Amino acid sequence: MVELKPITEDNFLDAFNLKLASGQESFVSHPIRSLAQAYVYRDQCQPFGIYAEGVMVGYVMVIYDYDIPEYDIWHMMIDESRQGHGYGREALDRVIDYIRTKPFGDSNRIALTCNKDNSIAQKLYEKKGFAATGAEYDDEIEMAMTVNGESPDEEMRR
Repeated sequence: MVELKPITEDNFLDAFNLKLASGQESFVSHPIRSLAQAYVYRDQCQPFGIYAEGVMVGYVMVIYDYDIPEYDIWHMMIDESRQGHGYGREALDRVIDYIRTKPFGDSNRIALTCNKDNSIAQKLYEKKGFAATGAEYDDEIEMAMTVNGESPDEEMRR
């Protein structure tokens, strides 16, 4: 089972040691850059380590955009040695659960950007309910979804 743990002084070095697989460097920023952004946006974001069996296997940051308003998922990545085990899929579920608690403000919209060439990530996001909005930024497309306050299990029972 995957869980999210806030990045703190106790685990930020573990985030720094995460590695992207060869060729993925253009798809996502390294946690070092992301944590610098988290410091700047500290009143509206939460960086997380993605853990499996007590070990950090990835990183993700949730940020709230007060201007829109919406929640954004930034810099989600799984360490190269841990890819292919479903950790990204489970982590995305945990992130959506966290956002449903509306920790920074009221919004049911979740957005993210994905490199146009990252077909694996695009398929994952689409399976979870994200759809391309038509907005493009350089080599990335924006994807978004709307959630209600229910957990994914409650939604499926409806």
